Amino acid sequence: AVIGRACAMAAAAMVAAAGGGDFSDLREIKKQLLSVAERSRERGLQHSGKWAAELAFALEPLPLSELPPPPVLTEEDARDLDAYTLAKSYFDLKEYDRAAYFLQGCKSQKAYFLYMYSRYLSGEKKKDDETVDSLGPLEKGQVKNEALRELRVELSKKHKAQELDGFGLYLYGVVLRKLDLVKEAIDVFVEAAHVLPLHWGAWLELCNLITDKEMLKFLSLPDTWMKEFFLAHIYTELQLIEEALQKYQSLIDAGFSKSTYIISQIAVAYHNIRDIDKALSIFNELRKQDPYRIENMDTFSNLLYVRSMKPELSYLAHNLCEIDKYRVETCCVIGNYYSLRSQHEKAALYFQRALKLNPRYLGAWTLMGHEYMEMKNTSAAIQAYRHAIEVNKRDYRAWYGLGQTYEILKMPFYCLYYYRRAHQLRPNDSRMLVALGECYEKLNQLVEAKKCYWRAYAVGDVEKMALVKLAKLHEQLNESEQAAQCYIKYIQDIYSCGEVVEHLEVSTAFRYLAQYYFKCKLWDEASACAQKCCAFNDTREEGKALLRQILQLRNQGETSSTDVAAPFFLPASLSANNTPTRRVSPLNLSSVTP
Repeated sequence: AVIGRACAMAAAAMVAAAGGGDFSDLREIKKQLLSVAERSRERGLQHSGKWAAELAFALEPLPLSELPPPPVLTEEDARDLDAYTLAKSYFDLKEYDRAAYFLQGCKSQKAYFLYMYSRYLSGEKKKDDETVDSLGPLEKGQVKNEALRELRVELSKKHKAQELDGFGLYLYGVVLRKLDLVKEAIDVFVEAAHVLPLHWGAWLELCNLITDKEMLKFLSLPDTWMKEFFLAHIYTELQLIEEALQKYQSLIDAGFSKSTYIISQIAVAYHNIRDIDKALSIFNELRKQDPYRIENMDTFSNLLYVRSMKPELSYLAHNLCEIDKYRVETCCVIGNYYSLRSQHEKAALYFQRALKLNPRYLGAWTLMGHEYMEMKNTSAAIQAYRHAIEVNKRDYRAWYGLGQTYEILKMPFYCLYYYRRAHQLRPNDSRMLVALGECYEKLNQLVEAKKCYWRAYAVGDVEKMALVKLAKLHEQLNESEQAAQCYIKYIQDIYSCGEVVEHLEVSTAFRYLAQYYFKCKLWDEASACAQKCCAFNDTREEGKALLRQILQLRNQGETSSTDVAAPFFLPASLSANNTPTRRVSPLNLSSVTP
């Protein structure tokens, strides 16, 4: 009971210290960050300690008189000090069982946490060692952390007696999450955030368990400035990028403009919405500020890969190798480098090495799946993507990858399920919608396919293929007017880029339009499209043949039809031989919305 009261008092003090959600007193915030960084390190929570220290470093230094005082030791702390000091030295050397042995019977909050945490990490280490021995088809739950059930029983007793501080609640939440008791884990992490709002680890764990915005609304979170960092992070994870960027901008305005954590998160956000130029420039700026940083560099290498920037990717790989060649991110960067050089076996080897270092590293599983796809090893790709989803169900790339593998295996119903999941995670990504449309097409659900292609065009078609696919569907259904309208819009889009992109389907569009106008007896338009066909190898002969037919009919005195309703026309700028640089005003396509 005494411990419970002491715990409650300490919690009240920390909540009061964290204050409301405003950033008016940055000196106080810096004090809190320095204090929680030290408390996290004392408990072996290195990542939370590092996060707080990095954020504190971004704020102005404090004068000597304002530095936070060392934590007050209780009678129990004094009694456990020798055992704690010895055990902490073993813990730092990753001798977890040894640390736990010397902490048995300790009563102070700090020593008790380290005792339980040592037992948890010992179980995790043994589990990882067994997992690493075969990175192959491990069924979920085949290798378990044997310590979890015992830890849960002991921690739940303490929890009922209200004897757990913020750090203890965090560990209890982690144990529940590992046992797949998600609902209970969320409740405990929310309680941990209330008791100790400054501990970033609890917020981060909460992020990993929230699957959508609705779930977020029902959480009763503490009103503290830490909540702003949490919301920005969860918005990024949930692909709500606009909201995330607004939050990060407000944090920068509040005084965290030098924070490398915030800069890296903004870069990741731009990467997620495929604003590649912006993301690349922010990552380059980040590397100037923090040249030995390895975190997030695998995301940077993904961007360099997409842009096929071989020299830059090679430089990054060599640079990270010099810093630390046995870091997960370094292995992923090298894997991307070999993948860009089409050395897929070597790339897969490096992704496997990354997973030996950390079997729960999401990016490596997904990238390894991509490599197996390149090597046509579909069963290995499926396993890799499934592992990625086990680590994080919000990874749309893994769902999309699974859809692609089942597409290769000609299993459209499976395909549809996985593409749907990817689309739910990225509702405004045209690639997911086009993939869904193709699936529906194969299943002969043409109305659904039309909706998908139309939506893909509406959200901004990245690969400029949605309109062509929609036009071909209309062709199949003998809806020639709608097909013609889609092809016209497609041609306008391609030409309005300022230069004619090397696009295979441009010739297809001109050929269809030439034939369509010919059937409508609109000779001028048909002639203009036929001339365009002559510019492409695959349609040249058809274009010439059509021009001869038009000439023949004109010579016979056939005039252009005025009876046929022709709401479609080729823009004047396209009928000439010039390349238009201005955007042609879009046609009204509302009439053909499926």
